[in-house]
Amino acid sequence: MNKEEKVKVVEELKGQLNDYKSIYLTDISGLDAMQTSKLRRECFNSNVKVSVVKNTFLERAMSESETDFGELKDLLKGNTTIMLSESGNSPAKVIKKFRKDGEKPILKAAFVDEAIYIGDDQIEALFNLKSKEEVIGEIITLLQSPAKNVISALKSSSGKIAGLVKTLSENPIEGEKAEEPAAEEAKAEEPAAEEAEAEEPAAEENKSEEQTSEDESNDESK
Repeated sequence: MNKEEKVKVVEELKGQLNDYKSIYLTDISGLDAMQTSKLRRECFNSNVKVSVVKNTFLERAMSESETDFGELKDLLKGNTTIMLSESGNSPAKVIKKFRKDGEKPILKAAFVDEAIYIGDDQIEALFNLKSKEEVIGEIITLLQSPAKNVISALKSSSGKIAGLVKTLSENPIEGEKAEEPAAEEAKAEEPAAEEAEAEEPAAEENKSEEQTSEDESNDESK
C-alpha cells in the first residue's frame, strides 16, 4: 500500500468516526470464515457497520479527529474490529446475541455520545443504554398519560430523568387542580337557587291575602 492509499484509508476512517455516534472496538480473533460471515450479517440486520482495521491507521484517524477519544487510542493492540452505529446499544445487542454460541466478539472499549466505556464488563451497561431520542420519547409518552400515571412514575423513579419529568409535568397537574375551586363555587350556588325557588310560593300567598282583603272591603261598602 503506497502513501496515497494509506492517506485515503485514514481519511475514510476519520469520516466514519465523525459520522457515527457510537464506536465499539472489539476483538473477533479466532472466528472462522463462516462465523465472521454470520457476524457481518447480524450487524447488517441491526444497522451496524463492521470492519477490521489496522491499529496504526485507526490511531492516526483518532489523533487527527476533532473528537477527543481519550484512552481509546491506548487500547489499539492486537485484533481490532470496529462496530459503528447511530444507536448506542445496537452493537452491544449484536455482541450479546452472537456470544450465545461462543466467547467472541470481546469488547475492548466503546465511545458513545462522548462517553467512554472500557472493558468487556461494560457490555451489560451498553446493552441497557438508551439514546437521547428514546429518553425524550418516553418522557413525551409519560406526559401524555393521565396525571395519576405521571405522579406514580415520579414516586417510583429517581435521578435526572425523573426530575425532568417532574418539572415538565407540574404545569398540567396544577392546571387540573385549579379547576376544583371553580367546581366548588358552582356547587355553592345551588342552595341559593333553591332558596330563590322557595320564595316564590310565599310571594303568591301574599298576593292571595291581598286579594281576599280587597274583596271583603268591597262587600262592606255594599
